[in-house]
Amino acid sequence: MRPSRRLVLGAGALALLARGARAGDAPGVPAVPAAAPGATAERHGERHGMSSFGELKYPADFARFAYVNPEAPRGGRFAALLSQTFGNQSFNTFNTLNPYVLRGDGAAGINLTFDSLMVRALDEPDALYGLVARSVAASADGLTYTFRLRPQARFHDGTTLTAHDAAFSLTTLRDHGHPAIAQEIRDMAEATAAEDGVLVVRFSPGRARDLPLTVAQLPIFSRAWWGTRDFEAATMEPILGSGPYRVARVDAGRAIGLERVADYWAADLPVNVGQHNFDEIRYEYFRDRNVAMEAFKARAYTFREEFVARLWATAYDFPAVAEGRVRRLTVPDRRPSGTQGWWLNTRRPQFRDRKIREAVNLCLDFPWMNRNLMFGAYTRTVSFFENSDLKTEGPPSSEEMALLEPLRDRLPAEVFGEPWSPPVADGSGQDRVLLRRADALLREAGCTRSGGSLLLPDGQPFAIEFLDFDPSLEPHTQAFIRNLGLVGIRAAIRNVDPSQYQARVNDFDFDVTSRRFSSGPTPGPELRQMYGGRAAGVKGSNNLAGVNDPAVDALLEAVAGATSREALRHAARALDRVLRAGRYWVPMWYSGVHRVAVWEGFGRPEAGPDYDLGVPATWWAEARGGSNP
Repeated sequence: MRPSRRLVLGAGALALLARGARAGDAPGVPAVPAAAPGATAERHGERHGMSSFGELKYPADFARFAYVNPEAPRGGRFAALLSQTFGNQSFNTFNTLNPYVLRGDGAAGINLTFDSLMVRALDEPDALYGLVARSVAASADGLTYTFRLRPQARFHDGTTLTAHDAAFSLTTLRDHGHPAIAQEIRDMAEATAAEDGVLVVRFSPGRARDLPLTVAQLPIFSRAWWGTRDFEAATMEPILGSGPYRVARVDAGRAIGLERVADYWAADLPVNVGQHNFDEIRYEYFRDRNVAMEAFKARAYTFREEFVARLWATAYDFPAVAEGRVRRLTVPDRRPSGTQGWWLNTRRPQFRDRKIREAVNLCLDFPWMNRNLMFGAYTRTVSFFENSDLKTEGPPSSEEMALLEPLRDRLPAEVFGEPWSPPVADGSGQDRVLLRRADALLREAGCTRSGGSLLLPDGQPFAIEFLDFDPSLEPHTQAFIRNLGLVGIRAAIRNVDPSQYQARVNDFDFDVTSRRFSSGPTPGPELRQMYGGRAAGVKGSNNLAGVNDPAVDALLEAVAGATSREALRHAARALDRVLRAGRYWVPMWYSGVHRVAVWEGFGRPEAGPDYDLGVPATWWAEARGGSNP
């Protein structure tokens, strides 16, 4: 299992935030809840936080988040590999310090150099609390949000961070940012500075329910610093920020070092107490996974989240483990597992027919793969919302039917019965029953055979290229390819360098590629980037499969427009049924735990956050030989 590719737009994960009501409807203002008991609003209608459905765990006078250690010591160094990406980032290299645009391969850790209006509480599904903004108020129609900024906010050069900078940043990201960001905030009509300390953000009617939450987590740039620079260009010049870290050392393509800002303006705010404890954070890059493992053994970096079951089972037998200087931890992952799989590009003629896509699915023998390649460490993914209460099971509920019935003419009949799941192979590696079913489906789709070759309905040979940049999945893909060959499909792996890979994926120039999109408990507008018809034609979007189905679009709006968690569950389950019926991917697997290896000298809170690992923000360095995590 490879590292996750998650969209992370602020200092914490931008866990799936939801869209709003139908076009023309007022989305309401559930994201700005009533004040918690005992809380005192600074002004009428202003609140210290917001969430998708109004729930807030922490009152206005809270001192810190419950999952941090307020006495955590400061100092030391944290060194790791990039384990989750956003924007234009690549796991294997970097050539720009701006990950917020399409051009280039962005460096790790840059999000730590910027502040945002508000930040996530990692022990709540989607709640935000004020960072640069000390309060937020919404208009009655939910289309205007007013953020009052803290006057002490400063950039690293000492200049004041004002509402003018925030307005510039939001407008720039909407108009020139990476497509995954720009598309998500396209319904932000305008962001203006009413005065230096007051930001007014206006949204279009029908805007995403949680679009204000998305906007509140975006980075704030210096308007003056960017005044003489091209935002969309790749750059190796450190960008002026205001966050807890600044770029200190850059070894292009190999490593980047960040240093803690000693006089960080927001260090003592409740949302930062007990966090940002390391003096230095360093991210190392390796083009070869085996070399990266050897570097960890040599303590070239000190924290490693292991995504490969084979390595977890066989590679941690070196002396430092036996001596207790390296510890292995398994930490429960309470988040939805995300969607990891081989995505079938329906823009290609090979995959336009749903029956062909199903036939390809039938060629994967997961039980054999799990036993022989992954030490039985994984469970097969079947749902787009696996490991969560958004996953659909059994026949549709009455609430799901209310959403599906108006779309019946556009949906396959199976949507109204048991949801489709990939069949369970017999574990032999070549399940003949499933392969015969695959052959029958290919024939039903109009494929023919000539001279031992399988031909598509247009007479062209049926060939597939699996595009990748990392060989770690080759054993799994080769096993898949062998079975594809048994039904006549010629398939091969094409490994390219990370930059070429990203360029081809941005252009949708692939047949099949693997990707994992992490998710959270409150899905919303980012789903349009993955499954929406509009995103299917937007270069650089995350709609890898090219899903372009009006029924899917309608259900995306239902998910986004849900005004309660119960309504969200029903809408997500209905969407899950329809996406599963489309056979847009060959789902892979998940484990439900974080597998972590750490060198001695780290401390962490006894009870970490529910919706994130909390690394490196909540961990700290201890004296060598001190207690380990």
